[in-house]
Amino acid sequence: MKKFKKTALFLTLLLIISIASIGCDDKGLTTVRLAEVTHSVFYAPQYVAITNGFFEEEGIELEIINGQGADKTMTALLSYNDT
Repeated sequence: MKKFKKTALFLTLLLIISIASIGCDDKGLTTVRLAEVTHSVFYAPQYVAITNGFFEEEGIELEIINGQGADKTMTALLSYNDT
């Protein structure tokens, strides 16, 4: 029973340290490319979040590309090669 308690304590401490260290990694901004089908009022929450800097607060650099329509957006997505 003592071995179980020691193992459980060790695993609990390891879990706490792991969870605490997750938010400590400062790698800078992660670039996310977003292809919009078209400018629309439906994207208003996204524009508000960009204007207020919410993406930067979460470590995201948002790169928005206007796809000029659904067919062209899908073509651009399928032809994109990020090597």
